[in-house]
Amino acid sequence: MAIPSFVRKAQQWFFKTPERALDQAYEAARMIEAIENEYFDGNPISASYGTYGKSSQDYFQGELQKYLKLIDLRMTEFRASSTVLRVSDPKIMEIQVDSRQSDSYALNLIDKPAIFFRKLQFVDEVLTRYRQSERSERQPSTVVMVKEPGTVQPQQVFQNSAANGSNNSEPAIAPFSGPFKQTEAKKQTEENGQRATGLSERASVLPRSILRTVDRVRQDLDPQAEEQVVRNFRSSRGRTTTAVKFVLLLVIVPLLTQQFAKNYLVGPIVDYVRTEQAADVFLNLEMEEEALHELQQYEERLRFEVLIGKVAPIREAEIEERVVEKATEIETQYRKRSADSVKNVFSDILAVAAFATLLVNRKREVSVLKGFMDEIIYGLSDSAKAFIIILFTDVFVGFHSPHGWEVLLEGLSRHLGFAANREFIFLFIATFPVILDTVFKYWIFRYLNRISPSAVATYKNMNE
Repeated sequence: MAIPSFVRKAQQWFFKTPERALDQAYEAARMIEAIENEYFDGNPISASYGTYGKSSQDYFQGELQKYLKLIDLRMTEFRASSTVLRVSDPKIMEIQVDSRQSDSYALNLIDKPAIFFRKLQFVDEVLTRYRQSERSERQPSTVVMVKEPGTVQPQQVFQNSAANGSNNSEPAIAPFSGPFKQTEAKKQTEENGQRATGLSERASVLPRSILRTVDRVRQDLDPQAEEQVVRNFRSSRGRTTTAVKFVLLLVIVPLLTQQFAKNYLVGPIVDYVRTEQAADVFLNLEMEEEALHELQQYEERLRFEVLIGKVAPIREAEIEERVVEKATEIETQYRKRSADSVKNVFSDILAVAAFATLLVNRKREVSVLKGFMDEIIYGLSDSAKAFIIILFTDVFVGFHSPHGWEVLLEGLSRHLGFAANREFIFLFIATFPVILDTVFKYWIFRYLNRISPSAVATYKNMNE
């Protein structure tokens, strides 16, 4: 049994040669970019972009040449092995587990062809940058290609699994990440080149459906397939559990922080200060008008009940006494409401701070939750996606949405103790839903149309 196991491991090692060579070239390219970002402000490693001495420049150039030679060697190995071995099927999705030793698992869905393409693109960008730099040194008229410091690099799009606590060096790439920053002309040229390269790479002697069938049969006959399914199920369950727990934390922690701060931290301080300073009963004119209207309604109702005989006849002095008693009650009520509004301002700030702290300190859970939401949203059928899109747009940017925004803003103003500014509310309703609608349409045109064009077509048909 040891010999077949050794042969199987040797076979697996042999078939992973292109992937292994590309990974090593990619890591070397990332080391070059790390030196650029840390010591040269995102510019190429050159004496023109640094104020270091000769010894430091010699060290950086030595490191650069070492990594460039490693990239050339591994890319040669990759090209030689990829001509013999098929690198990856265009439809294969790999399931990767962040940590198998811990009880909580994080699941990453990896689009392997996208990983290979983006790694190749990143390595080619680094090689091109320094090959053009070398040519520019020999030919001064040649334009040097300088990397912009603000440009988003592929390593920012790749989420290395080591950042989530895993020792696996292969980056987990979000299948729906945005494009890299580049000019329109350069982008069009690269897309044309990639389209031509992709067509030539997709050409195969046998139909891809036959190759996928062979791969599926091979996976079914794999003796470790059942264990892999069990591991994938446990990973998916752990990922779902982590995402649900984090959502509950995002809801419960800010609420508890707000209530605790309002009742035990901010509340006593506000009550003490307002008592010592004999603060006004009303925070704004709107609250005062509401109190006067309520007192007026009480007096008119009392006189009306006396006139219709519902209440026994009351002397005018007694009516005045009841009105004064009601005024005192209203004063107490609005004094408490004003104090609550002041408490809400500070306690809400602390609640927002607690929410932001969770997002900053729980980056792993945020990544898991994002992947979980992407899997749920993009895993829906086309009709379900179109239904959710239409529901969202009608609620927030539809014909009846201004009424909802008006109620929401008035409630927020009342909660914080501010007077509802009608001009501001109308200006907000006239601008924000329009901006939101524009952003949403751009997302549909730019991303959803590329990821799920059938969902966009279904959305258009349902919306019409």
